[in-house]
Formats: sequence, structure tokens, C-alpha cells
Amino acid sequence: MKTPTRIALRGDLLDFTADPGLSQPHDDAARAAVRWRPDHWLLVENGRIVDAQPVSSLQPGEDWKRIEHPGRWILPGFIDTHVHSAQVDVIGSWGSELLDWLSTHTYPAEQRMADPVLALQNSQLFVHALLSHGTTTACVFPTVHAASCEALYETAKAKGMRMIAGKVLMDRHAPEALLDDNPQKTAQICVDLVERWHGQGRVAVAITPRFAATSSPQQLQQAAELMRLAPDLYLQTHVAENRAEIDWVAQLYPEARSYLDVYDRHGLLGPRSILAHGIWLDDADRAALHKAGAQIAFCPSSNLFLGSGLFDWAQARDAGVAVTLASDVGGGTHLSMRRTMLAAYQVQAMRGGRVSAWALLHAATRGAAQALHLSDEIGTLQPGCLADITIWDSAVHPLSQRRQSVARDLHEQLFAWVTSGDESDLVETWVAGVRQFVRLD
Repeated sequence: MKTPTRIALRGDLLDFTADPGLSQPHDDAARAAVRWRPDHWLLVENGRIVDAQPVSSLQPGEDWKRIEHPGRWILPGFIDTHVHSAQVDVIGSWGSELLDWLSTHTYPAEQRMADPVLALQNSQLFVHALLSHGTTTACVFPTVHAASCEALYETAKAKGMRMIAGKVLMDRHAPEALLDDNPQKTAQICVDLVERWHGQGRVAVAITPRFAATSSPQQLQQAAELMRLAPDLYLQTHVAENRAEIDWVAQLYPEARSYLDVYDRHGLLGPRSILAHGIWLDDADRAALHKAGAQIAFCPSSNLFLGSGLFDWAQARDAGVAVTLASDVGGGTHLSMRRTMLAAYQVQAMRGGRVSAWALLHAATRGAAQALHLSDEIGTLQPGCLADITIWDSAVHPLSQRRQSVARDLHEQLFAWVTSGDESDLVETWVAGVRQFVRLD
């Protein structure tokens, strides 16, 4: 019989047991949602969290491997709900709004992923970059090429990561080299990916029409049919990111009430639908999202960088729409979920509102896990969850250390950590109880 792997991690544990709300960090509901357990052992057996106990009351036995990080924060791994793996080559590209940016920067980068060798190299770089930023789960757009999907699945499976991804679907208004020119062939590729990869390790397949402008009505209908291949497939796409994009979609689908309605009419809204951006939605759109149980992946860094607009988080929340956070590389400028949290705060401030550090961290951990129907697996430090965790210094640079030293309470510490730190604070990243990233001090 194989000896169980037992690991005891010592540190200050921070996660959530409920939704803390958006803007009131010190009210009773927010305080009750935050679970702060300083100087605890987090006990991990065979890759799953089994318990957490104060160091003062428990000393693990000799059959537990002890790893001590006193004074450091132990958090759930971050969950990035919308990111493009093939676009790492165009991070921070200059001077374009969305539609020009796609043709000038994105499509040339994606065409290179037809080469299986380059696709594998890209996937390995991308996954390492996620882990080195504290992200342990991601919802990913590879490219139209099966090779880019296979490479991403293989790399994620080797790391034990939860990865949600699928072949990008496009059959019009893109370079010929990126178009699906044969519906039967496209369907067969997707069927093969589902049969071979969905549920392999922690890989899940998402049906992935890029956006309504690059998919014909027939392809959107095909996407809805592909969703029937398995009950737990995901659907991911873009919606209402940019005004010019919205006008274009309205011309292409004049029968639809709105951009979102295009997807609704084709049966693509459901509880496992992830729609990126959603800046320019109206009340009827938000009601449809709420009814379907779909989520918006809020991409603040990208929205600011491309000048797309300012998403109203509070309005979506008031309508009962789940909102998660996403880096959107390459439209975004980094893979850091901490910098994404900062950008989310800034976007809401520009709209005249404020969100708490609790809300930001919750949206990138427990909130995202719930929206993805994975809260029994990821997003908290709850017994039974897989040990997808990150270990952080609250600060390593002198100015950040000074800021932490004068913080009046935990929320102020966390908010300063979100706004003034960087990835040099990350000490380790663990995936399913296996250490996959270690900072080189």
C-alpha cells in the first residue's frame, strides 16, 4: 500500500466562508464572511485539505512533513476566468482599440500556434507564468488549432491544474488561416477534444465561439449543439466589450434585441456560460444573465488598456449576476490577479463607487469557484478542497513593509497588499498538494 502523503503547512490562513459584499469592509456581514486564522497548521493529505488547527494546540506527528511559514499568508490559489494563452506575445501592444487590436496584433500571434512545437512552448510558458503569479485555475482561450488545445491540456494535466479551455470557433471576418471552413470537420475536432480530454485529470472542455462577429448564425447553432456532448461542458465567449464591436454585431444580427440576445437566441446562455467583459449591457441583458445563471468575467486591466469602457460591478451585482475577475491577456497587460484586483478597484472608483479588499479577493477565489460550480474543489481552504494554495509575504520591499507595519487592521493590510505589492511577494504556489512554484530568494 502506498504511504499517504501528509503535509502540514504553517502560516496565517485567510479565505472566505460567505460573500462579503462589495463596499462595506467593516460591517457585520463582511466580517462574518472573512475567515482569518493566524498561526495555524493547514493539514493536507493526498493532495486535499483535511483540517486546520492552531499551532498552539496541535503539533503534527512524525508522519506529517512540516513546512513552516510563520507570519506569511496562506491563501487559496487565484482563479482567472478569462485569459488568452496564445496572446502572451502581444501583451502591452501599442495604440489600438479592440477591433484594430485584433487584426493588428492578436490574429498574427494566433496564427503561429498552428505549429505544434510552438504551441507546446507557448503553453509551457503560459502555465508557468500563471503559477508564478499565484493563479492555479484558469478559463482559457487557446486558438482555432487543435494543436494549441492539446498542448495546453497536456501542460495543465502534467501540473495537476484545473484548466477550462476549448478550441476557438471562428468561421468569418478573420484571416483565412484562422477560419473554420468545414462545419463537419470543426464539429469532429470538438467532439474528439471532448472525448479525449474532458475530465482527464482536472481538464474541462469549454465550447468557445470567439464572439458573435466571427461566428455565423450557423456556427453559433453548432456551438449550442456541441454543448449537448456532456452536461458539465462550459461555454465561453465575449460580449459587449467595445462600442464599435456592438455596432458591428447589431449589423450582423439585426433580428437580435442586443449583443447578449444573439447568444440567448442561439441557446448559449446557461449556468456554465462565461461571458467576458459585459461593459455595455442594459437591464434586460442583466435580467437574462441572472435568469440563465451565467457569469460576467470582468477584465478591468484590459478594459482600461484598450479604452473599452468602465464596467459597473455594483449594477451587475444588484441584478443578481455573478461577477468574477480576469486578466484577459493579451488585451490586458499582465497575468497578475493582484494587479487585476487593483484595476477593478480603480474602474469602480472611476464610476464613483468603492469596493473592498474582501470583495476583490473573494471574486478571485471563492466567488469564482462558485460561479464555475467548483466550490467543492477550489477557492477556499475548506476541508475536502484540493490544496490549490499560495503562500505570500505581506511585503518584501521596504516601502510596502512600512505600509504594512502601520496598517490599523487586517482589511487595511490586505488592501495595501493588493494595491502596493507585486509578485515578488509570492513565496510558493501549490497545486493539488504539490509545490509547483518556489520563489528564488
